[in-house]
Amino acid sequence: MLQNFKTYLFDKMGVDAIAYEQLEPYIKSRVVLKGEQLLIAGDVCKHTFYVEKGLLRLYGLDENGKENVLQFATENWLVSDRDSVYFKEPSIYYIDALEKTVVVLLDEEFIELLAELTPSFRKNNEKLLHNHIRHLNRRVHLLLGASAKTRYLEFVKMYPDVLLRAPQWMIASYLGITPESLSRIRKDLAKQNFTKY
Repeated sequence: MLQNFKTYLFDKMGVDAIAYEQLEPYIKSRVVLKGEQLLIAGDVCKHTFYVEKGLLRLYGLDENGKENVLQFATENWLVSDRDSVYFKEPSIYYIDALEKTVVVLLDEEFIELLAELTPSFRKNNEKLLHNHIRHLNRRVHLLLGASAKTRYLEFVKMYPDVLLRAPQWMIASYLGITPESLSRIRKDLAKQNFTKY
């Protein structure tokens, strides 16, 4: 039973019980094992992935083959390569599982049916899209102009449980710093908090 996804549809998309009954046969899910890839660069992304349980990451590779993490997706988050899904172009990104994860596979057919059955879907979806854009803009702003410490504190606010679930080097990659810098920031913050008490 995909209880988180059902709640998401009711609370965020305005789906009612009658619409859900019609949507249920079209809801596809799968278990993704740790390390398994849902998207590989060069493939066209056909789904948006809703995380029912687990942890995914979206990342790209630079010219030297170094991984750059763009997003983590924990429970109740959506992750996809929107460009690839919308424009049907090969993706430049990868999506993989950092732990055993249950995902709901949202494709074009499901989204169209959802829009047809739920009058408030377009408005709710637009709000979610604008929220996503707002977060992206904030992330770019932080990467361009904020200190590593500020970026780390914002990360903790956005992804409080990822700190314990993802390797430190991936978190450093997301922040645009080295793992050594991340370690220093964490030690400094721990010292500051310790001396307060």
